[in-house]
Amino acid sequence: MKNQREKENSYEEYQYRSIEPGDILYGPQLAGSVIQQIAKLDGIERICDLGCGNGYLAERLGLLGYSVIGVDASESGIAIANSRSCGNIGFLCNMFDSVLIEKLKDREVDLVTSLDVIEHLYHPSDILNVAHSVLKTGGRLILTTPYHGYLKNLALSILDKWDAHHGVHWDGGHIKFFSVQTLKQLVEDNGFVVQGFLFLGRAPWLWKSMICLAKKAE
Repeated sequence: MKNQREKENSYEEYQYRSIEPGDILYGPQLAGSVIQQIAKLDGIERICDLGCGNGYLAERLGLLGYSVIGVDASESGIAIANSRSCGNIGFLCNMFDSVLIEKLKDREVDLVTSLDVIEHLYHPSDILNVAHSVLKTGGRLILTTPYHGYLKNLALSILDKWDAHHGVHWDGGHIKFFSVQTLKQLVEDNGFVVQGFLFLGRAPWLWKSMICLAKKAE
């Protein structure tokens, strides 16, 4: 019989079927906002995209001249991503674990990105542990996840959207729901200094996404 940790880590692959982002309407906007933030950082050449899916963000970064390694546990996603592979972009199919850290140990990077991945993990510290291990000292982290806060949660309740937002009728989906405070605490508990948050989508305090900007502690 599997122990509790093994049960919690059981993984059912997300099936990618196209080269488009998972959220075809909002995905390009989120990726564009992250790319804008990367452009503001000095000394960024090597990037690791954790939870790269089908390689959408990695390809956009590669076209801008960055050297990118994308990682995802989805075989279908990596198969599509490999069709985008070129000299400065490569991909690995792997979970966020010690095996991945070993594979990436010689690829010390300047920046780790992870777009809307952490909310799908039973153990969200795993992805931060990998990020911390592969980043050079002082390296940067850009992490996005859906925004949750008091006013947004209140609005969901008043408008009777709470059940729809936290739907349980389908397999997979979001496991964790982060506020600014809880995400900041988690990131800092795993060896980073949070430098700020940006917000995207909808109206103020009802934002769709938050973007956490952090730096590996020295």
